[in-house]
Amino acid sequence: MANSATSPAGVQVQGDVTKTAETPKRPRRFGLSARLLILTILFGLLAEVLIYVPYIANYRRNWLENRISAAITAALVLEAAPNGMVSDDLAMQILDSIGAKMVALKIHNSRRMLAVSNMPPQVDVTTDLRNITAMQMLMEALDTLLAPNGRQLRVLGNAPMNGEFTEIVMDETPLRQAMLNFSRNLTMISLLISAITAGLVYGALSLMIVRPVRRLTRAMTAFADNPEDRSRIIKASGRGDEIGVAERELAAMQSQLVGTLQQKNRLAALGLAVAKINHDLRNLLAAAQLLSDRLVTSEDPLVKRFAPRLIDTLDRAIAFCQSTLSYGKAVEPVPARRLVEVAPLIHDARELLGLTADERIAWEEVLEPGLKIDADPDQLARVLLNITRNAVQTLDSAAETATEAGCLRISARREGGAVQIDIADNGPGVPDKARQRLFEAFSGSARPGGTGLGLAIAAELVRAHGGSLALLDAARGARFRITIPDRPAG
Repeated sequence: MANSATSPAGVQVQGDVTKTAETPKRPRRFGLSARLLILTILFGLLAEVLIYVPYIANYRRNWLENRISAAITAALVLEAAPNGMVSDDLAMQILDSIGAKMVALKIHNSRRMLAVSNMPPQVDVTTDLRNITAMQMLMEALDTLLAPNGRQLRVLGNAPMNGEFTEIVMDETPLRQAMLNFSRNLTMISLLISAITAGLVYGALSLMIVRPVRRLTRAMTAFADNPEDRSRIIKASGRGDEIGVAERELAAMQSQLVGTLQQKNRLAALGLAVAKINHDLRNLLAAAQLLSDRLVTSEDPLVKRFAPRLIDTLDRAIAFCQSTLSYGKAVEPVPARRLVEVAPLIHDARELLGLTADERIAWEEVLEPGLKIDADPDQLARVLLNITRNAVQTLDSAAETATEAGCLRISARREGGAVQIDIADNGPGVPDKARQRLFEAFSGSARPGGTGLGLAIAAELVRAHGGSLALLDAARGARFRITIPDRPAG
């Protein structure tokens, strides 16, 4: 292939590689691995924060309940003293041991102050451990953490001997310091657990997801650098999960793309060659047309009979060459539509196929009398000739194994604002494999050695008229339907 060429569709091919517009690459900030690690750590810390709040609230309640238990023990000691007489030094020692400034009991509607410091404390906030709810525990724990130093806390708890409550007044600063120490230790443990968990999760996900995805990315990047190199097609690992499915689908897509690009390169070279050949062929046909014009003046009856058809055929051949060149430039001529009779176009197709006096293939016509169609006669003639030629070639290929003579049947009728032309044969039909890409150039041929251009060109010409070309289901053989609607009024 030449170093550079331009295909009919305008695709530039250079060095056997199809060049496409390069898309700008976005700057890479954080890879999938880094993002995964960061998210794992953040989620671990978030989980620890959600656990920390109830933990610290429960720690505060246990700390206070321990002080209440110590106060109950001290109250029992004070109650057991002879005549309830306890020296001030002993009372202060008992209060210091439990970290309180006052201890009191309420039993049977009588409130007894068992021990108190020299100066009765002023209470700033009160908490009742007897009927505290979970939400109150959380709110009071947060309040303690934010409290200033020296705040006095009054705590109510259960009392011994069926008493109503035990009451202590204490400085909240030791409680706050204990909670801060607990929080610090819990944070260190949480960070350690989060780091270990993040490492384990990151390692597992990296092995199962990140590395395979990175392999897919490298394979796609390498394939994009040279999409015609089959050695760059990814090798599927055989995994049964979604990654394995992605690998297999990517390999299939890359294989299909390699074949498509190689085919397009060949078509680009073929299109250039066809354009050159078609240009020269058009000049030769033009010269033949000039020579055939002289036949009109001949007095031979046979020449007079066939000369107009010869001239008309040469005109169509020249127009076909011109339209082929236009197709190569991706500029299909707009149909020059007008009302024409259908019957003469079908008769011309039969004569061009050489079936006028040939009995090897039966030709049947079921035409609506005087039927006219709003179409370009030259383009419609090409459509009819392409479809009927395919049918004749198929019937000829199957003649040796056929049990009956070949038959080609053409019917035409008007259905509302459209004309339908059916072309059916009694051949072997169209294989299922060929039906999927029947109207694609170089892909839809159902006959060995065929190019698939005939039906592709016919379908394109019919679509240019706003119509459709379809393969219908048939009990035997193939049946094509051409539908061309009339142009809207005005």
